Amino acid sequence: MVSTDFLRQLAGYGLTTATILYRMPDHPSVLQTFIWQQYDLAPRFPVLHDFLDFWKRELDGPLHSIIVAHSRLIRPAEIVNIDGVLTLH
Repeated sequence: MVSTDFLRQLAGYGLTTATILYRMPDHPSVLQTFIWQQYDLAPRFPVLHDFLDFWKRELDGPLHSIIVAHSRLIRPAEIVNIDGVLTLH
């Protein structure tokens, strides 16, 4: 059986990591960090937007900022042509 994560990668999904800074509900001057990872489609990030909509709707900590990193895991091999020979004795 093939994993659903592998099938998502074949469909163009890549691993998305979001670092979410939010304010503590009881202490608004304190920022807390939450790391979120999921397979998502760049550049629109529909899965991340759904999660952030859930956050705003259901959780008390207001969002401060979000940093997003994305990488396609299945991609063509990176081949670099190098001219020269190195001989070690």
